Amino acid sequence: MKNTRSRLISKLSPLPVLMLGGLLLALGCAETKGSVGSDSSAPPAKSGSELWAQWCGRCHNFRSPSQFSDSEWGAIMFHMRVRAKLTGADADAIREFLQASN
Repeated sequence: MKNTRSRLISKLSPLPVLMLGGLLLALGCAETKGSVGSDSSAPPAKSGSELWAQWCGRCHNFRSPSQFSDSEWGAIMFHMRVRAKLTGADADAIREFLQASN
């Protein structure tokens, strides 16, 4: 019996075993729904003013928040969220900052 088992194990390719191990490792490391960073509606880690300075200042000269109306800032941020690949929470925080400062 022992001899048969050792022959069977020696015939197994290591690739499926490694693939199964990798899959189990990946499943164990995957984020769960309740883990930190997985909720897309979570508030941003930075304030709207910090995000405005970080993101908008990369490509634009800083404009006065009073230069545009609240509705104009809403349209601008809708457009820039796509162009700058901002998260929804970050874009909302920047828009709220600009509208509050308007």
